[in-house]
Amino acid sequence: MAASPSAPAPQSDRAALLKAFDESRTGVRGLVESGVSSVPALFVHPDPYASAPLAPPGVSIPVVDLSLPATLAAAAAAEAARSWGFFHLINHHQALGVPEDYPARALAAVRAFNELPAAERAAHYGRAMPGGVSYSSNVDLFQAPAASWRDTIRIAFGPERPDPARIPAVCRDEALEWDAHATAVGRALLGLLSEGLGLGPTKLEEASCLEGRVMVCHYYPVCPEPERTMGVVPHTDPAVLTVLAQDCVGGLQVKQTDDDGTSYWVDVNPVPGALVINVGDLLQIMSNDKYKSVDHRVIMNTRKEARVSIAIFFNPGKRGDSVFYGPLPELVSADNPPKYRNFTISEFLGTFFRRNLSSKAPVDHFKL
Repeated sequence: MAASPSAPAPQSDRAALLKAFDESRTGVRGLVESGVSSVPALFVHPDPYASAPLAPPGVSIPVVDLSLPATLAAAAAAEAARSWGFFHLINHHQALGVPEDYPARALAAVRAFNELPAAERAAHYGRAMPGGVSYSSNVDLFQAPAASWRDTIRIAFGPERPDPARIPAVCRDEALEWDAHATAVGRALLGLLSEGLGLGPTKLEEASCLEGRVMVCHYYPVCPEPERTMGVVPHTDPAVLTVLAQDCVGGLQVKQTDDDGTSYWVDVNPVPGALVINVGDLLQIMSNDKYKSVDHRVIMNTRKEARVSIAIFFNPGKRGDSVFYGPLPELVSADNPPKYRNFTISEFLGTFFRRNLSSKAPVDHFKL
């Protein structure tokens, strides 16, 4: 009897199937266009939603209002970073002059690219990043035990600027514009979180934490069997800070753990006009565990509409074999010794990209 097309692939066949999928150059969207009625074996996750229960109704991540006086906004951001590692940010349009039509225009442009004819998308497909830009499916496609149901445009905005001509024309202007506005948001947030550590508003920016930006534009196609796969597996972000824009479809969930050790998943439902902010692994390390980087995932939605999100990861731009990062010296003392060793950004990012997303978190590699 022939194997079901959605049964887990035998390991002997997996490499060939991965290669064939990647060489199709059309991503998961291409599978949907081909009319698949079940999730192909490469994308099947065994019992993907069994790791922890859902939170009780009404539980949600905190909200930080940028229209508040700076001291109150800093206190709110710091408390959210300590207790949740995630929060919604509101009133950034008024406080920072971000145009009201952003990030919505950028999200619509990313959707437009992913819904171009397959041949037009395929011209951009590839895992290398010439000019700082790539379009592919699953950054960990060849490392992960199961692929996730998403395609991604990646644009490295720092430390070196990307070649604009490499960004797909249909979303080029919007991506460049959103990077500029999101950088203003990132600067404000780094100031608040630095204040929350008692270091003054410029410490994190002076550590070049605005300069190493990477934008990832995710597209999660409609899925024929949403219960059998995932949009993104549980993971933490290898960054100082993440600024996320998401459309109205939903699917993002954050893991929260109570004082008694009980964990559950909390829906991060889209809030009109809000951005989602989360602490990354580097900020947990730099803060010596005052702030926390937490697991989050994207579940497959049952709506007949693809999900689109744009995350910008803020990382240090100062790099090299003689530039080290670790707990900030001002936060370390005899009573509060460093919890992590120092490392270069190359070592840190190398640790991340040699793993699959669901494996051991990068922070664990650097613990003392």
